[in-house]
Amino acid sequence: MALPNKPMGELKAVRDPEVEEREVDVLIVGGGMAACGSAFEVKKWLGDDQTVLLCDKAAMERSGAVAQGLSAINTYIGDNSPEDYVRMVRNDLMGIVREDLIYDLGCHVDDSVHLFEEWGLPVWKKTEEGKNLDGKKGLKMGSLKGGASPVRTGKWQIMINGESYKRIVAEAAKKAIGDDNVLERCFIVELLLDASKENQIAGAVGFSVRENKVYIIKCKSMMVACGGAVNIYQPRSVGEGKGRAWYPVWNAGSTYTMCMKVGAELSMMENRFTPARFKDGYGPVGAWFLLFKAKTLNGLGEAFAGSDAAKAELEKYAPYGTAAITPTCLRNHLMLFEMKEGRGPIIMDTVTALAELGKTMDKKELKHLESEAWEDFLDMTCGQANLWCATNTEPEKKNSEVMPTEPYLLGSHSGCCGLWTSGPDYDWVPDSYKIKADNGKVYNRMTTVNGLFTSGDGVGGSGHKFSSGSHAEGRMAVKQCVRYAKDHADYSPALAQSKEELVDLVYKPVRTYLDNFEYTTDEDINPEYVKPSGMALRLMKATHEYGGGTATYYLTTSKNLEIIMDLLATMREDCEKLAAGDLHELMRCWEIYHRIWTVESHLRHIQYRKETRYPGFYYQADYPGQDDENWFAFVNSKYDPKSGEWDVFKRDYVQIIPD
Repeated sequence: MALPNKPMGELKAVRDPEVEEREVDVLIVGGGMAACGSAFEVKKWLGDDQTVLLCDKAAMERSGAVAQGLSAINTYIGDNSPEDYVRMVRNDLMGIVREDLIYDLGCHVDDSVHLFEEWGLPVWKKTEEGKNLDGKKGLKMGSLKGGASPVRTGKWQIMINGESYKRIVAEAAKKAIGDDNVLERCFIVELLLDASKENQIAGAVGFSVRENKVYIIKCKSMMVACGGAVNIYQPRSVGEGKGRAWYPVWNAGSTYTMCMKVGAELSMMENRFTPARFKDGYGPVGAWFLLFKAKTLNGLGEAFAGSDAAKAELEKYAPYGTAAITPTCLRNHLMLFEMKEGRGPIIMDTVTALAELGKTMDKKELKHLESEAWEDFLDMTCGQANLWCATNTEPEKKNSEVMPTEPYLLGSHSGCCGLWTSGPDYDWVPDSYKIKADNGKVYNRMTTVNGLFTSGDGVGGSGHKFSSGSHAEGRMAVKQCVRYAKDHADYSPALAQSKEELVDLVYKPVRTYLDNFEYTTDEDINPEYVKPSGMALRLMKATHEYGGGTATYYLTTSKNLEIIMDLLATMREDCEKLAAGDLHELMRCWEIYHRIWTVESHLRHIQYRKETRYPGFYYQADYPGQDDENWFAFVNSKYDPKSGEWDVFKRDYVQIIPD
């Protein structure tokens, strides 16, 4: 049971927190869609004598990227084939993807979607006459599993009424795993290797964000899925809206940082996602493009995407630029091209789109269409609906601006950064894509650290999972996680650090604060420490200006990357002086620590890859074009926890599914 916020503000932190030690067979870290998939699936495979625990920084009902809701499920195979799913993802991510992982997921994702509907998620259906039935009306046509046709907004997307999507999925997850096996409001901050067994995960340490308590948890195997990374770059919204972002603000890169720090290999961390969204409110554009058939115009009122200039620009990035579906990054690139040429801003022509759809509708149907236009935001980005109200915007009467956002790191949307994991142990999967554990066996979705698994945003090289794919991948990963624990039933995890050392590590910012806060009249200004809010601004200013943020149209250079590497090194040193007076600040301290490590890995990868693989997401000015001859490969990296050294290198791409 999650403890509520204190009525009189955040709970003050104490020098010596309570310590709770636990030991389980399987530990699940995270509470989003992937972790919920794991929670739902895990008990099916656990032995009677095996135990499991899930730790979530938040409360599962509103945890993760689906917390505010969604208006569509973006990955549903249906009548399509897993092979075509691979081709779509490969094209959108400019050719370099883990086809084994994508195909494997494509074979299983629909099962999770069918479960969502069984649990009560309303899925839009098509009538025999081709009409859309949303909400409960869709039940008249039966279930997806029973053969009903969903309302497709594209080849892979289906419409839902999803304002309670996450609550529905979390309820099923909690019921399956059991409330006694869920620890909410517990922020896991460091993973722990075994004291004597090389490259073996042994546990984790974290703390409660509602009580002065540290948790030390041992385990035989672990599945980590804490989402991607937000607020590593300065958001476009400032002032009152500085906390407004496209991806959930609590995603701090914890998946990447915690795993890399115990030696797990990262893959494609140079890839980032800079989504095009309705300006200032971050409202989604997908339904407007796909369901409402809206077009984007430049500031001159021209549909620039089909112009001769746009076609010439796209030809520079063949074969992806000349493909039937233009990759997401290149669609961004065309928008930026127009803006740099002085033909901005970019406008979503909502007026024409709704007018055209309304020509075939009666008044009642037209009114319902207008409601759907608002519901697209109310399902998932309420702030955009608020902004429309504040600016007197009625989409049938007034168009809206579209703008690329600040960059995000993730592995489940139109991005593919993450961890290098093992593919399934099938004959058709190349040996180079399989990771053998210490016992010689291959465990699907295991990282290069024995017993450490990931899913969702954590898996590199295989984007376009979205909510349904993340849930399905969490189910797939935890099955192998349990299998690993069973195969290592005799393993008894032993931690190198003592209880006191781990408490010192986690509560260091609190003790730094308590030792020094009385030195100054304003506790936020002190020569002996730095507060996390200040460090966050410092990080975002550096990445904004030197790391390819919105300040430079996502452009960086080799020299800029050298500068920011020095800045990041200093920031990591200064993190030793982070201070927290309450539990909320302690959480913020650890989040900014995770963000700094994550963005450093991102920029190290950009620095290593001597080309611009994802124009529209970022530009390396010294290497402005694609170089398939030398760089058609994965860029991976590994941090050595013993030496503190980084190694960045290539891994070969293997094509499995033909063009």
